[in-house]
Amino acid sequence: MADTGPRSDDAVLARRLAAEITGEVRFNRFDRGRYANDASFYQIMPAGVVVPRTMDEALRTLAIAREAGRKVTPRGGGTSQCGQTINDGLVIDVSKHLNRVRSLDTEARTCTVEPGIVLDDLNRRLRPHGLWFPVDVSTASRATIGGMAGNNSCGGRSLRYGTMRDNTVALEAALADGTQLRFATVTPEVARRNTEAPGQALVRDLLALGAREADEVAARFPKVQRRVGGYNLDALVPNAAGNNLAHLLVGSEGTLAFTTRVELKLWPLIRNKVLGICHFGSFHEAMDATQHLVKLKPIAVELVDRTMIGLGRDIAMFRPTIEAAVRGDPDALLVVEFAEEDQAADLRKLKLLGELMGDLGFGWDQPVRRWGGVVEVVDPALQASIADFRAAGLNVMMSMKQEGKPVSFVEDCAVPLAHLADYTARLNALFERHGTRPTMYAHASEGCLHVRPVLNLKLDKDVKAMRAIAEEAFAMIREYKGSHSGEHGDGIVRSEFHAAMFGERLVQAFSEVKHRFDPDNLLNPGKIVDPPRMDDRSLFRYPPDYKIEDFKTLLDWSAWPGAAGGFQGAVEMCNNNGACRKLEGGVMCPSYRATRNERDVTRGRANTLRLAISGQFGPDALASDEMMETLNLCVSCKACRRECPTGVDMAKMKIEVLAARLRRRGLSLRGRLIAYLPRYAPVLARFAPLANLRNKIPLLRTVAEKITGFSARRDLPHWRADTFEAAADVGPVDGREVVLFADTFNRAFERENMDAALRVLTAAGYRVHLPRPRDGRGNLCCGRTFLSAGMIDQARHELDRLVDAFTPFVARGIPVIGLEPSCLLTLRDELLSLRRDDDAVRLAGAAVLFEEFLAHEAAAGRLSLPLGPITGHALLHGHCHQKSFDAFGSVAQVLRLVPELEVEVIESSCCGMAGAFGYGAETYDVSIAMAEQALLPAVRKAAAETLVVADGTSCRHQIRDGAGREALHVAQVLALSLDRAHPSAT
Repeated sequence: MADTGPRSDDAVLARRLAAEITGEVRFNRFDRGRYANDASFYQIMPAGVVVPRTMDEALRTLAIAREAGRKVTPRGGGTSQCGQTINDGLVIDVSKHLNRVRSLDTEARTCTVEPGIVLDDLNRRLRPHGLWFPVDVSTASRATIGGMAGNNSCGGRSLRYGTMRDNTVALEAALADGTQLRFATVTPEVARRNTEAPGQALVRDLLALGAREADEVAARFPKVQRRVGGYNLDALVPNAAGNNLAHLLVGSEGTLAFTTRVELKLWPLIRNKVLGICHFGSFHEAMDATQHLVKLKPIAVELVDRTMIGLGRDIAMFRPTIEAAVRGDPDALLVVEFAEEDQAADLRKLKLLGELMGDLGFGWDQPVRRWGGVVEVVDPALQASIADFRAAGLNVMMSMKQEGKPVSFVEDCAVPLAHLADYTARLNALFERHGTRPTMYAHASEGCLHVRPVLNLKLDKDVKAMRAIAEEAFAMIREYKGSHSGEHGDGIVRSEFHAAMFGERLVQAFSEVKHRFDPDNLLNPGKIVDPPRMDDRSLFRYPPDYKIEDFKTLLDWSAWPGAAGGFQGAVEMCNNNGACRKLEGGVMCPSYRATRNERDVTRGRANTLRLAISGQFGPDALASDEMMETLNLCVSCKACRRECPTGVDMAKMKIEVLAARLRRRGLSLRGRLIAYLPRYAPVLARFAPLANLRNKIPLLRTVAEKITGFSARRDLPHWRADTFEAAADVGPVDGREVVLFADTFNRAFERENMDAALRVLTAAGYRVHLPRPRDGRGNLCCGRTFLSAGMIDQARHELDRLVDAFTPFVARGIPVIGLEPSCLLTLRDELLSLRRDDDAVRLAGAAVLFEEFLAHEAAAGRLSLPLGPITGHALLHGHCHQKSFDAFGSVAQVLRLVPELEVEVIESSCCGMAGAFGYGAETYDVSIAMAEQALLPAVRKAAAETLVVADGTSCRHQIRDGAGREALHVAQVLALSLDRAHPSAT
């Protein structure tokens, strides 16, 4: 199972590629491993990976591979669920550089794009023109247009807008022999021309095949919209209007040609929409009703089942949505979406929907089987929250912390709507017979259910069950004249079943098409034509010899199964869905947004960890230099903890890996300086003028960089002698008690924040305690700096001292308030990974950020602060950890307590400073690149009188260095507002 590196002939290939192209040529074991998986359960190690900078380089790579006799697999977002984007030859990643819009015709509503452009990115560029590309797949934040064309993607609104094929005008591509052709509509007259123009013979041959097989295509191709299996031979049958040969390449999964450009049909943006939430007391009745609801011509009908509804009621952030949109206790909901030219037309359709439900016999007063009705949703905010709930609910259903996981192999079968209810009932019975249960959701309007039975593919019995379920389910699909591939394509999962679906004659025609395009079988072989068995375990992510050697971990991973105390299960939670590759919205993954490298995304890191701990990278891979390169740009923002659909917490995993490396390699000088900062800070404060010389003298900066690794281009924190010294108690003796945690950073470098917080809390009438360590030595510390160096035992020691000091207060119900998000939130996160005793759990529950506490007090009517106006506008940047713990909203709430202050939130990811990350000589450039994505440009545009607010000490430092502006902690803003209050208000 170990992978020791490329073969000698691959090394020759790698050297030639590196000599002839300027793009990235990656042949080391770690890089190859990161491209060995997609979102399927398969894994195939490629020979190498090329990331070309230009299309010419991509085509040059194709030519070199052809000369070397090596397979080529194009790859975009790598989110295919059937194994389409993995193979053992060269992988060409087009997503990093080949992602431009080459032309846009707003009048004709068409555009031409390179294959690597991400759908969401394309739609952001189209939105100012009032247009969008409506094949709105759930992976829109990372799915590339080339990949969508390869799979013939569909999207939730295909009922109105059709599939990728329906929206592809033309496609430019290179054949395996290097011939570059444009595939578009060919009229019969053009097809008959007897010329030797490039591609003319290919066109004649293809259309001849289509004419020959027209009757067989008519008899065997499923008559459902969502048929994306096999080659689209129906695009070749005689057609008086002509044949669009691009439609043959759509859905061909990179097996026929290498796409260079795609011309797309565009649509006007949706301006108005309404939702009708149809309630059903019976899942079966909901499925049966779908065929009638679509007659009202909605643009989508989506299923939400009882499992998702129950989930929403149990999650605080979704409970208001459920309460607003769901009535009673339905077994299923069908979310019916209308989007007409004007709101009045939408409202008329909503009324008709309600009448139709009544005509079908459903009513709020009916017995369970016929119980139901419609809840109308016109409010855009509620519509958005329903969409968020549906997406998040599905993600949570996919994140089971157990060995068995929902597996995609019969997921997107499609049947005619008249059979949907019967099909789902029989499918559930099939799963029950094989001892499993499904997760189920649907594009109900197209008869396409997303069904994943829960299986453990590490077990031979479950692999056999998967095979049996696939055979029986596909036979059922054929009985209904449906398609066994309704959205996600064929890949390895379904290609072997084409003979049963289409018949031997058409499968032979598929082979003819493949051979005519690619006679040497170089382009992504093994998909659609001549595939392996879908249950060939040698191709699985977890092959028969897969094993994790147990090893000692220092954090608590017991919530997950597997070796190393559950660390294995936590790592294996990554299913390669690629949500971490999104380029806008949220925080995850800031390093990927800066570099666009698979190595630097949460998915790439998780795959690397899994391959390392399972021995596939050889011995000691976990502590290797390659592993550290993999994690080097992880800024521990914790965004993946919240935003990853399956909850992969890479920040926590990085701590464990750093600890493993520390045991083998020891600690560097820079690591020691970072880790022990809380202990030496009080001493160095006494020599502040001397310590600050490094920032003032260029030569010292240069020398210090060589010795410590801290970038000479970055100021280090300014040392000061007047550090914050905690008094025992402050504020009214009879005031409500609180504890204020004086963290190292605000205590040593920015005492103004501590002073401001004390002023605000005491002005509001609180009695503030500032505990000291009970052993009387040093200051209290959360251990954050030790954790960042992998020094878990030292961090545990610091946290033990902190818990010991705070427990007497917490036991009396007194909240613990902190100013620095990374420090305070350590008490809600890592503390519980180090100890789970009652004192630690109580402290974690009592720990709140300054702004969280004030926002809660204000909401409860207990906050009385005499605040006055200070300026008209504040620009607010959120700390990553605030966002990860859903605590960022409190900052804006508190700022809005200031009279006449308008608060604008910067839609930013990580600031890029991330503790010590921004100080590193080797990480400085990436740090700045992260900040330049949104934060620094927004700050530079802000007027001089605008307040810039950031609660993180690292964030404030980055803003000062990168934009020359001083940012304030919210405590300082409130203190300024107190100063401006009218005397009569005090």
